[in-house]
Amino acid sequence: MRETYDPAEVESVQQAHWRAKDIYRAVEHALDANGNEKPKFYVCPMLPYPSGKLHMGHVRNYTLNDVLYRYLRMRGMNVMTPMGWDSFGLPAENAAIAKKVAPAKWTYDNIADMKAQMEPLGLAFDWSREVTTCKPDYYRWNQWMFLKMLEKGVAYRKTQTVNWDPVDHTVLANEQVIEGRGWRSGAIVEKREIPGYYLGITHYAEELLKDLDQLQGWPEQVRRMQEHWIGKSYGVNLAFPYELDGKKKELRVYTTRPDTIMGVTFAAIAAEHPLALRLAKDKPELQAFIDECRKGSVSEADMATMEKKGVPTGFCVKHPLTGADVPVWIGNYVLMTYGEGAVMGVPAHDERDFAFALKYGLPIKQVIGKKGEVFDDKVWHEWYGEKEGTFCVNSGKYDGMDFEQARDAVAKDLEALGLGKLQVQYRLRDWSISRQRYWGTPIPMINCPHCGPVPVPEKDLPVILPEDLIPDGSGNPLNQDEAFLNCKCPKCGRDAKRETDTMDTFVDSSWYYMRYCSPDCETSMVDERNDYWMAMDQYIGGIEHAVLHLLYARFWTKVMRDLGLVKFDEPFKRLFTQGMLTAECFYRELPDGRKRWFYPSELDIVYDAKGRIEKITAKEDGLPVKSGGIEKMSKSKNNVVEPSAIIGKFGADTARAFVMFAGPPDQSAAWSNSGAEGTFRFMRRLWNFGFTHQDVI
Repeated sequence: MRETYDPAEVESVQQAHWRAKDIYRAVEHALDANGNEKPKFYVCPMLPYPSGKLHMGHVRNYTLNDVLYRYLRMRGMNVMTPMGWDSFGLPAENAAIAKKVAPAKWTYDNIADMKAQMEPLGLAFDWSREVTTCKPDYYRWNQWMFLKMLEKGVAYRKTQTVNWDPVDHTVLANEQVIEGRGWRSGAIVEKREIPGYYLGITHYAEELLKDLDQLQGWPEQVRRMQEHWIGKSYGVNLAFPYELDGKKKELRVYTTRPDTIMGVTFAAIAAEHPLALRLAKDKPELQAFIDECRKGSVSEADMATMEKKGVPTGFCVKHPLTGADVPVWIGNYVLMTYGEGAVMGVPAHDERDFAFALKYGLPIKQVIGKKGEVFDDKVWHEWYGEKEGTFCVNSGKYDGMDFEQARDAVAKDLEALGLGKLQVQYRLRDWSISRQRYWGTPIPMINCPHCGPVPVPEKDLPVILPEDLIPDGSGNPLNQDEAFLNCKCPKCGRDAKRETDTMDTFVDSSWYYMRYCSPDCETSMVDERNDYWMAMDQYIGGIEHAVLHLLYARFWTKVMRDLGLVKFDEPFKRLFTQGMLTAECFYRELPDGRKRWFYPSELDIVYDAKGRIEKITAKEDGLPVKSGGIEKMSKSKNNVVEPSAIIGKFGADTARAFVMFAGPPDQSAAWSNSGAEGTFRFMRRLWNFGFTHQDVI
C-alpha cells in the first residue's frame, strides 16, 4: 500500500484484476464453499437509451444498484446485475436527420462511447448478458410475440386517430405538437384516421388492478399511479335513440353519474363520430367545423385545457327515460378514441359541460342538491363531485334518492326499456403499438391487395430492418426502400408489400430484463435460466417510468405466462425509484421561439461576492445567456456533468461516494463541485488512515 492516495493508479490496477478474473459473471445455481446452493438475488437498473453521453445522474442510479450488489454478494448471495441498451426510437431518427447519418451508425457509436465511459466506474455489470434492443437477435422475439398475440386475439388491427404533419408526412407524438403545429416543420397538425395495430391490455385490466396488492415491495405512490391509470369505474352504458334515413339507431354514452340523467340538456359528439359525418353531408357548415377539429392534437390532456368549441347539428336524439328531444352538438373536446365518441351534457353538474352551456346559452338544470341549499351557478363546483350528503332533485320519481339508490334505479329502468345497463369500465385503453417511423422493430405483417393483411410466417423471422437508410424528415424511408417493401404474399403467392409501421419502443423495454437471463437462447424468448432468476428481486429506476413502462412490463409478463413461457404473475418483487441528480441549466431564446441550451463549459459565468450569478455570456460570441434554474440532469438541456471529468480529477470512488452521500437516495439532490471536492478530501483521509494502521488492519 503506497503512502499517497492516487485514485487513478489504485482503480486501474483493481479494475484490471476484476476484468481478468471476470468476477461479475453470474451463473445459475452457484455453490458456496460448503457445497450449498447460494440464494439468488437479481438486481437490475432500468436500461439506458444510448444518447452517447453518460452523466452523473446515470452514475447515481447505477451506483445505487452497485452498492446493493456488492453488499448482498458479501452476504453470501448469488447476485446478478446486467446491462443493456434501449436502442430503438425517435431520438436516433432526429439525430440522423440533423447529422445526415444512418440511425444505426449513430446508435452503435453511442453505445460504444457510453460503454467506454462506464468502464472507469468499475460497476459490477455482467457484460456477458448485454442486450441491445435494435439488434435482430433481440427484436425477432418482439415479432414472434406479436404473432402469438395475433393468434390469441390479444393483438389486432383497427383504425386509429393520429396527429399528422402534412409537410413532413409523418405521425407526431403528442409532445411533438406545439401550439397545434409540428415541432419540426411548423405546419398545422391534422387529425387523420389510419389503420394500426393494438395490443389488448384491457383484457388484463382487472388482473393488473387486482395484482397491485401483491406488490408490497413497490412504493405506494407508484401503485396508486397505476391504479389511477387503469381507472376502474362503475357506471351505466345507456342509449339515446333516434331515427335517421328511415332506420332506428342509438347514440351510446357511458356515464359514472347516472343519477344526473334527468339533468341532460344536450349531447355532444366527436367530429369523427359517424353521426357527425352523416349530418355534415347535408350541412356544409358542419363539415367546415369537422375540418377545423381535425387540426390539433389528439392528446387527452390537450383536450382538457383547450377552448371548448361546438356547433349545433339541428338534429335531436330522444332522452331514454322521458322521450324529450335532446339537441346534438359536435364538440371539439370530445374524443372518438374514448368511449364511443359521445357524451351526455349535464351542465349543472359537470365543469366542462357547464362552461360549454354558458358559452352557447344552453339550458342548465339542477338535478342534484343538498338539504337547505339552492343551486347557484357561482358555487356549483364546490359540491358537484360529492356523493355523500347529496340527493336527486327535479328528477321526478328519483327525487330524494342518494347516489347509489338513483344509480341502481336508473339502471333498472333503462334495462327494462332495453336502453342501458350497469357496466364496469376502465380508463385504460388498448396499447397502440404502430409507429409510422423507421427506427424500430418492423411489424411482421404483409399487406396483400388480394388477401389483406397477412402475418409473416414464423420461419421467416426476423423481418430485418435495413440499417443503412438515412431519414430526411419527409416520412418513413421504408416506404421508399424497394428491397424491404416488395415481397410475396405468404397466402396466395402474388406480389405484396411489407408493413412499414414499426413497433412502439415500449415493446422493447417490456421484457428486456427477462432476456438478460438467457441472452444467447436462439430457440425461444427465454429458457429455464429465466425460471431461476425471475421474478426480479429488486428493480431500480426513475419515477417517470411509474406508469407506462412498468404497466406494459406487467402486461407483457402476464401474456407470456398465458403462453406458457414463464411461471410467475408479476415481474418485479421490489421497486426503488431513485431521486434525480439536478444541476443548473442555461439557455438562449431563438427567433423562432425555441430555446438553445448551453453546456456550462460553453459559458463565461461571473459570480458576485455571495456566489450568486451576476452575468452569463457565451464564449463563442460574448452575447448574454439566461439561467434556466435547477433542473434534472438531461442531455436535452445540456446541464450534465460528465463522469469522465470527475473521474479524471478525483477518481471513480469519489464520484460514486459523492452521489451516494449527496442526499437520501429516493430524493433529488443537486450537483456540487465543492461537494465532490469535499468527498475527495474524505477519501484521501480514509486512505491515510488505512496506510497508518495497515499493520493492524
